Amino acid sequence: MTTTVQPTEHPGRVQGDLMQVEHPELRGKVAVVTGAGRGMGLRFAAALARRGVQVVGADLDPAAMDEAARSVVLEHDGIEGAGEVVGTGVDVRDRDAQQQVAELAVERFGRVDIWINNAGIFPESPALDIPVSQIQASLSVNVEGVLYGAQAAASVMEPGGAIVNMASVAAVRVRRGRAAYCSSKAAVAHLTECLAVEWGDLGIRVNAIAPGFVDTEMTRWVQDDPELLQKNLDNIPLHRLGSPEEIVGPMLFLLSDSARYVTGHILAVDGGSRHV
Repeated sequence: MTTTVQPTEHPGRVQGDLMQVEHPELRGKVAVVTGAGRGMGLRFAAALARRGVQVVGADLDPAAMDEAARSVVLEHDGIEGAGEVVGTGVDVRDRDAQQQVAELAVERFGRVDIWINNAGIFPESPALDIPVSQIQASLSVNVEGVLYGAQAAASVMEPGGAIVNMASVAAVRVRRGRAAYCSSKAAVAHLTECLAVEWGDLGIRVNAIAPGFVDTEMTRWVQDDPELLQKNLDNIPLHRLGSPEEIVGPMLFLLSDSARYVTGHILAVDGGSRHV
């Protein structure tokens, strides 16, 4: 494994291609990534395919997912041994639909070794005003979606399989106006631990990533307000936002043989903000 980190050129961000982490043992494996049509899900799918993993990317928007899959193919043109990315639609709230994604992966590539439950929503509302629709959607997408994806994965995985869920540092820290989101991510974290205990008997590892403030569209509400951005940077011991690549590296670690004795772990990637 090799890691290269370039210095920051902006007080709140890290610039450029920050991290090149190689786990050759991933080559030839088969992965499913939900919410892969854009954002971090697309980054995960591309990073895995670059390392020779065959990927089924699933998203609520099938057209966006197909376009994302094509973009990864073009990005990796000329890279020897790069994996394929196959796009498909899925509503993660639908257990049967997630099972169909698992079956598609098996039909196309023969098995499933890796499953990343990335799809999620990030609603906002003062706690007093949270509508029924918001809390229901948060629990349905962020919690049920993770459970149904994990169940689909476990139904087709052999021993040695690895599941990674997307939690958040918000699972252990309060974000004003995000009570529904924070509650759902706390549930994801504990669900991860529960699945790890039960599915250890199956030889399947279940872990989660808990990102802090990362430079993505989901944190645009902070980045577009200089005063709010600075306030948040002051609460991050490393005094900057994370980059998407700094989530990819820990994700690859949890999927790799380097973490084969790691399960039930919630890996915070947050610049230390959970301690402040």
